[in-house]
Amino acid sequence: MTRVALAVPVLMYHHVSPTPGMITVSPAHFAEQIACLARRGYRTLNARELADYLRGAPVAPKSVVITFDDGYLDNWVHAHPVLQRYGFSAICFLVSAWPGDGPARPHASSGGCGKLPYLLSHAESEDAIAKGRADDAILRWSEIEAMRRCGTFEFHSHTHCHARWDMVTRNRGEKRERLHDDLVRARDTLRSRLGEVSNHLCWPQGYYDDDYLDVALSAGFRHFYTCDRGTNSFRRWSASQPLTPAFPGHSIRRLEVRDRSAAWLASRLWVHARPLVSRAYLAIKR
Repeated sequence: MTRVALAVPVLMYHHVSPTPGMITVSPAHFAEQIACLARRGYRTLNARELADYLRGAPVAPKSVVITFDDGYLDNWVHAHPVLQRYGFSAICFLVSAWPGDGPARPHASSGGCGKLPYLLSHAESEDAIAKGRADDAILRWSEIEAMRRCGTFEFHSHTHCHARWDMVTRNRGEKRERLHDDLVRARDTLRSRLGEVSNHLCWPQGYYDDDYLDVALSAGFRHFYTCDRGTNSFRRWSASQPLTPAFPGHSIRRLEVRDRSAAWLASRLWVHARPLVSRAYLAIKR
């Protein structure tokens, strides 16, 4: 009898960079982590395969999803070459207002094709974006297209502006209206630039409430990536259950990857590939 995964861990990265800072994994540790996954026989799932699994389709026991939030330049410079080397793929949740135009910059496997761009820390990236210099920190559309052609990354929505509308609007009605416009603009931008758009959405800063879920459902999204820790098993879902804010579809839990050794990551994957062990581990941690 063919073994199938009891659960699929979804890993969450932001930066892969030699510039230290928050939510940053060094290139050396990232390369070790991905090499370890390959050596241990893991395979990466794309968004469609994860969605199929959550609806009950079987996948191999050592299945994992790799995600990156925001679309930082270092994802092209350092993460893309490593994923390409091992034949792995990742999902990037793109803030669609941030990428700019221009030629693709060199990456770590470009050879003698130019000096690598300077990579900002997370705090410096936030400052650059706020001051209208997103190109210093964020992927260009040319780099996004190159990553798609190579099969190392696929791109889904992280909204258009990355705003917390619950914090910057005056009332609930305005919050819902601004969020709806933001989601629609993101879908339109991705469809225009990439030729397609999906029903996968990553919440900015991991925040969502009933209004967010209701508006996102009306905008056509069905798979919601959170910062809630844990693993994902198809046994949690019922295909016949109607989609409502109380049951929004597939609310996907993720595991933040730290700047740690491959052995650290392997131990976390062992835990979170087993739903009962994962729940017990997180209960103890809480």
